[in-house]
Amino acid sequence: MTVPSKVGVVGGGRMGAGIAQVFAQLGSTVVIAEAADQDAARGRVSTGLARAHERGKLDSTPDEILARVSTVGAPDELPSDLDLVVEAVPEIPSLKIEVLALIDKTVSPSTVIASNTSSISIAELGAALSDPTRFIGMHFFNPVPVSTLVEIVRAPSTSVAVVDKVRDWVALLGKSEVLVNDSPGFATSRLGVSLGLEAIRMLEEGVADAESIDRAMELGYKHPMGPLRSTDLVGLDVRLAIAEHLESTLGARFSPPQLLRDKVARGEIGRKSGKGFYDWEKK
Repeated sequence: MTVPSKVGVVGGGRMGAGIAQVFAQLGSTVVIAEAADQDAARGRVSTGLARAHERGKLDSTPDEILARVSTVGAPDELPSDLDLVVEAVPEIPSLKIEVLALIDKTVSPSTVIASNTSSISIAELGAALSDPTRFIGMHFFNPVPVSTLVEIVRAPSTSVAVVDKVRDWVALLGKSEVLVNDSPGFATSRLGVSLGLEAIRMLEEGVADAESIDRAMELGYKHPMGPLRSTDLVGLDVRLAIAEHLESTLGARFSPPQLLRDKVARGEIGRKSGKGFYDWEKK
């Protein structure tokens, strides 16, 4: 197995910065394309490396690893000779398709192109590419540096060689993979959203408070984190977008509860806003 020499990441938010960090730690040269704030994107990688250093997880100093990370403003400013590009922009199909089309025109025909989407069809997104055989889903989990799973999603057009290469890279990252076929919500989002939506309905109906619902799953079923706290970390806005997409493709069983819609409308979207199902400003 060979470490990818050069990796591009499009989107420098929490997920994109985490993906950039783990590949930089692996030894890859990483370029982040971030239109909004390049300094903030690189700063997120720096903060993540400092935390990894505190946990004793780095083989080099944070500064040495960060030196392998650079930024550009747009996908079409990425270098062409990348081994891998991971798209990690918000979960909006039209935005992802636009970004992927730019990537496709910019990088070498041999570059593997991946999407970090958690629910959108890889075949649908791959239609934006001139060669969908090199396109695959690499669904990382938050926080990327400490999560142990990558969900690899293959579309009918994804080549066997690309699947094998991505599986090798995930192993080199020290993570485990599950390989799933392209379908709405894949495996993890479909199951995670199902549990999360039912927990929200239970809270809405007054079955129990948020902490009790979460503790029931943590203690009774050995989940490391309850579904409501997990929703706060993922982001209520993200979970709502995924639920709406799954409702449109799989039916009413994924219809978002009104409580979820109301909280998102009020800006109570979880840890990143300071309040969701929990008050994170007090933690």
